[in-house]
Amino acid sequence: MDIKKPKPRIKVAVIGSSRYSEIDEEQKKIAYNIGKAIANSGCVLITGGGKGSSEFAAEGAKENKGFCIGISPADNYENHINIFKNPSLIFDALIYTGFGYKGRNVVLIRSCDAVIALSGGVGTLNELTIALDEGKNIGILKNSGLVSDIFLDFYNKISNQRKFKGSIVIKDSPEELVREIIKISSDLPSLS
Repeated sequence: MDIKKPKPRIKVAVIGSSRYSEIDEEQKKIAYNIGKAIANSGCVLITGGGKGSSEFAAEGAKENKGFCIGISPADNYENHINIFKNPSLIFDALIYTGFGYKGRNVVLIRSCDAVIALSGGVGTLNELTIALDEGKNIGILKNSGLVSDIFLDFYNKISNQRKFKGSIVIKDSPEELVREIIKISSDLPSLS
């Protein structure tokens, strides 16, 4: 019997602001469009399993028949909902790390093939530095605000002193950003 091995799908992490107060209607729409573009590309969306940008990206993917995985800081479903107050119904799968937010960030970044950042705060900065150290391709939505913009300045200063394995992609449009990050990540050795 000849069994065909399915081709693995690229897992794209979306990271960004988790506080509703940091996200306006335009940023919600951008996150939604990034999730939609990931779903329409046939990739898997993986997020921090929380509120904010990740949640709106997951909604965009789900409403466009995408597959979403949430990486939770909690150790079980009840704590995910009751202690961390995170959504659950927008995810096809939740992975409970029990590590809190900092530990969850490592699991999230190590579980993906590429990272897309939009806006964000301290947690996003933590995820971006992990992604750099892990050699992930990173997509930044230009002028999306907060840490994403600051990170680019930081990266430009340190990239002359230290070499990183991954590439940085900067685009103005969510759809262009997703297309480019998938393009450069599609030949990853882990996907063959």
